[in-house]
Amino acid sequence: AFQRPVNEQKELLNKWNEMGTDEPDLSLFRPVYAPKDFLEVLMNLRNPNYENGEQPSFKNHLGLIQVPLKVKDIPELKEDFSELGLNIGQLGIDDSAQVPPEFFENEHVHVGQKVLAEQDSAAAQQYVRQGCPTALRADLWALILNISNQPEDILYYEQLKSNVIQHDLLVDSLIYKDVKLTASNDDYYFVFEDYLYQVLLCFSRDTSVLEHFTYSSATPPKSYIRGKLGMEEYAVFYPPNGVIPFHGFSMYVAPLCFLYHEPSKLYQIFREMYVRFFFRLHSISSHPSGIVSLCLLFETLLQTHLPQLFYHLREIGAQPLRISFKWMVRAFSGYLATDQLLLLWDRILGYNSLEILAVLAAAVFAFRAVNLMEVTSLAAAEAVLADLSTLKVMPLLQIFLFATVT
Repeated sequence: AFQRPVNEQKELLNKWNEMGTDEPDLSLFRPVYAPKDFLEVLMNLRNPNYENGEQPSFKNHLGLIQVPLKVKDIPELKEDFSELGLNIGQLGIDDSAQVPPEFFENEHVHVGQKVLAEQDSAAAQQYVRQGCPTALRADLWALILNISNQPEDILYYEQLKSNVIQHDLLVDSLIYKDVKLTASNDDYYFVFEDYLYQVLLCFSRDTSVLEHFTYSSATPPKSYIRGKLGMEEYAVFYPPNGVIPFHGFSMYVAPLCFLYHEPSKLYQIFREMYVRFFFRLHSISSHPSGIVSLCLLFETLLQTHLPQLFYHLREIGAQPLRISFKWMVRAFSGYLATDQLLLLWDRILGYNSLEILAVLAAAVFAFRAVNLMEVTSLAAAEAVLADLSTLKVMPLLQIFLFATVT
């Protein structure tokens, strides 16, 4: 980290709204890690208190995750996600037989407007379980996340911006590289490149993000002031927010750019989504919404409800988790069409849980099961599941949860 020279500060300030035109030389940078590297770490987790003989037995989970955590079965998931039931109106279902879609939509929009008028956060959270009307989504999400964009919030964002302009951090190049590798090449998100730089550069300087480590099992990385290596009183968190971006990190922000065009509000929404949900997708913990539990839930659902498919893929060296892991780590951002992704994120906010990601991943395998039963290699299985952009999220979830024989 170093202070930028004055002329560099001026230049950055002038092109703050068009940073995408900047072409720094990033050839020497590569992401610190990618989802597949993280999966290797999770696969090697073991519980030393758990008797795990060399001989495979029924006690051993046949999937890649070998940590015995308690995950829910379909009856429990049905109960938790009861509002997704087949006889309940949903946004994102085109042909619900019970209620004509336009009638449900009009009524649902009317209720949504009342919820917003009341400014009731709990009611908004309950409401979005059936999906958000596009016109109300930005306001409802802000209400659920308690984001009001007051003058002091805008000032705080401006302070972060001035920190970016004054100081150059090594992590800035990682952020540039990540946006260039992911969002810039995405048909939906490339137009938001400038927003992504603004939000992520400010995020890296935001020390308030450190507070989430009080309920995260991770610890923020430390660095030492130059020349004071190993002296604790000279230790500082680096980057200042304690979060090192990995390959695909910018995709947590990209979908939010569709909803919020005011940079300070976009920033606050993203930060709140991160400290409530997204950090769990790249830190190791036993939390039900943590990535380890999500992987185990996904594998258990497949093993229980599609045992032939699970066994077939395992035999040909195409463990299902190797394919679905990247979807879950990125909360499906960049894989689903944006309208479908936002319907999925409605439910994450509504249920205050990421478990729906594992359920959707299993539902995708169930949907493509016939084709997957015919593949003979990991590459062929990946090809069958390479494009999720045509999938409709809600019917998949409903059929998997409520039409599966348990």
